[in-house]
Amino acid sequence: MPVPDIRIDLSETERAIQKTAHRFAAEVLRPAGEALDKLSAEEAIAEGSILYDVHAKYRELGLSDVDPDLTPLETARMSAIVSEELSWGDVGLAISCGVSGMAPNLAMLSGNPDLIEKFPRDRIGCWAGTEPNHGSDFVDMDERNVAPGATLPRPDCIATRDGNGFRISGQKSAWVSNGTIAEQAALYCGYRDEETSGFGVFLVDLTTEGVSRGKPTEKIGQRPLNQGEIFFDGVYVPADHMVVPPEAYAEGGNATLTMANSSMGISFAGVAKAAFDLALDYSKTRIQGGIPIIQHQSVKARIFTMYRKVEAARALAWNTYLANLAGPTPDITAAIASKVTCTQTAFEVASDALQIFGGNGISKEYPIEKIMRDARISMIEDGCNETLGLIAGSRLAAE
Repeated sequence: MPVPDIRIDLSETERAIQKTAHRFAAEVLRPAGEALDKLSAEEAIAEGSILYDVHAKYRELGLSDVDPDLTPLETARMSAIVSEELSWGDVGLAISCGVSGMAPNLAMLSGNPDLIEKFPRDRIGCWAGTEPNHGSDFVDMDERNVAPGATLPRPDCIATRDGNGFRISGQKSAWVSNGTIAEQAALYCGYRDEETSGFGVFLVDLTTEGVSRGKPTEKIGQRPLNQGEIFFDGVYVPADHMVVPPEAYAEGGNATLTMANSSMGISFAGVAKAAFDLALDYSKTRIQGGIPIIQHQSVKARIFTMYRKVEAARALAWNTYLANLAGPTPDITAAIASKVTCTQTAFEVASDALQIFGGNGISKEYPIEKIMRDARISMIEDGCNETLGLIAGSRLAAE
């Protein structure tokens, strides 16, 4: 029998959304993800790739559309349900579709009709934050964990004032999600003028003259998620494309990190659930010693351990996500706890699942080895878990 969803408070509408998202994850994302995983990074983004069909179908389904009649809590609940289900199908594609909406989301938050028109949802977007000389330190917005006496290197990408606009020069690293296929970006970069030195957030049309790309990054996991370098050579953007100025960057950056880590938590709770579901189903059909292996005590014990880890991670991710998207005061410490817990759980559960699959688990004919590779990357992306833990620990110590 299938394992029931123990969230008993879902409304009839939410159950319908969950069912729709799960079907899309099972019928579209998982097979597409398995196909893309087998291709080179170049082949995965070539013209005619199924990757673009996935993005088109995701937009057509309307799962990311915001209903203005819903309350913030209702919106957050719907988003959490969709994120978990899509990541259950393929987390790389779920992240690719999700991060594509960062630029239009920022345009909407700006309230500027021109920006809303210039940065629509029907174009693939990216979050351009990470740089060659700035990895997890980039998420330490308050610089609470810089070594005593250390000086951080200058940003690799800098916007400078140019008349009524800005010129952007430099590069973003090989880890920008959707980096080599995006048409628009939410760009987090350094800022300099005669009076100010700091950071800002810009909306950038990546079809503009002066933008170029590196090769797509080859990775061990989340291979359907395109990542790669973006180069800026004096790219001009109008003044109103700065949506977060330097004086508001720390607050805006922390808000972004809170949202990103909350999203990572709910996504990798979905990955942990996927690994558990595969292991449970397999254990009921694989015969060893004359009986299904689920009847062996060691497998029963492992399955139960996986189950309790999954449900604990899902509960933390769900509560954190709702609190940070709909609560009065978003909490970056809780977001980090969710991200670290759920990514670690996803990897542990995927590893246990592979053990249950035995020899078949290490074969590419079975999906569990891919899920374990996908989960392993999560403990580094969006800030490695150790650095994030230091950031959260420093905040707890200061309170």
